[in-house]
Amino acid sequence: MTRVEFFVNVPDKLTKIVELCEKTVSKGRKVTIFTPDEAVNKTLQSLLWQHSATSFLTNAQPNDGSSTYSAILLDSSGEKLLQDDVLINLQAQHPPFFSRFRHLVELVSVDDADKKAARVRYKFYKDRGYEINTRDMAEILPE
Repeated sequence: MTRVEFFVNVPDKLTKIVELCEKTVSKGRKVTIFTPDEAVNKTLQSLLWQHSATSFLTNAQPNDGSSTYSAILLDSSGEKLLQDDVLINLQAQHPPFFSRFRHLVELVSVDDADKKAARVRYKFYKDRGYEINTRDMAEILPE
């Protein structure tokens, strides 16, 4: 069964994604980021490539020639899923294909509209029997 994890009160979702990708990829795992559109894909792509002066996080979109070799995929359609390890959802609705993944990460900002949409997703997963782990970023001190 898919492990579902919510990170709430995230001040900057894209920065958190870069952090999560770095940790996940360093463990030899693969990540698909389900984005709302191509504009977010391009922004994330830039952040991932430039996240550190000494390294970068390779990423691709599903239709790129290098996508089968990339540990991080940026996908706004969900039509060509190339792995089933970790899924990070940035869309307002639950991903219809989330249950094929081992781990689903939901990021919730401090914005009220985002919190409202996240509550609907949370209830959806809970009503289907998924155990949900929640981490409140407001309670975690910066390192």
